[in-house]
Amino acid sequence: MRFRLLKTALILSAAAPVAADFAFGLAPDAPAAQGRTASVGTVLVEKAERRLQLLDADGAVLKSYTISLGGDPLGHKQREGDGRTPEGRYTIDWRNPQSAYHLSLHISYPDEADMRRAAERGEDPGGMIMIHGMRNGLGWLGSLHQYADWTDGCIAVTNAEMEEIWRLVPDGTPIEIRP
Repeated sequence: MRFRLLKTALILSAAAPVAADFAFGLAPDAPAAQGRTASVGTVLVEKAERRLQLLDADGAVLKSYTISLGGDPLGHKQREGDGRTPEGRYTIDWRNPQSAYHLSLHISYPDEADMRRAAERGEDPGGMIMIHGMRNGLGWLGSLHQYADWTDGCIAVTNAEMEEIWRLVPDGTPIEIRP
């Protein structure tokens, strides 16, 4: 179902000229574009703005990316299969170089509070929430993926962006996901 929605969005958008990522507001930010390396202190996700930012230790934006979220992105993830992206403070705790979605970084959801709330409702809180690229074989979609929220609760970027995030964000990096 979600892939049909993405396919429909892509067909409709195919009529519009698709240029480089710059046309979609994804031009490189100054520090990375000038070849400087900066240490990522936090990953910040703002769901309403469909934005992921890499921040330094002082909170300055190093890089910014447009994202796609789960198919039902409003509100905090409650249970397995709800299509929501969790909200709160977590950690990037491991990475998957063999991901079915190019590359992926795991977010430490669910934490103890998430598990307790789900148990009180008699539900499975879900898990395997990742920052990832495009499904293998669909990388050619590039920035077109932004036209629909198509994940099962993960945070999606283009493959090129995922490669950059993979290089810049070490395991153990805090991530804050805001509504």
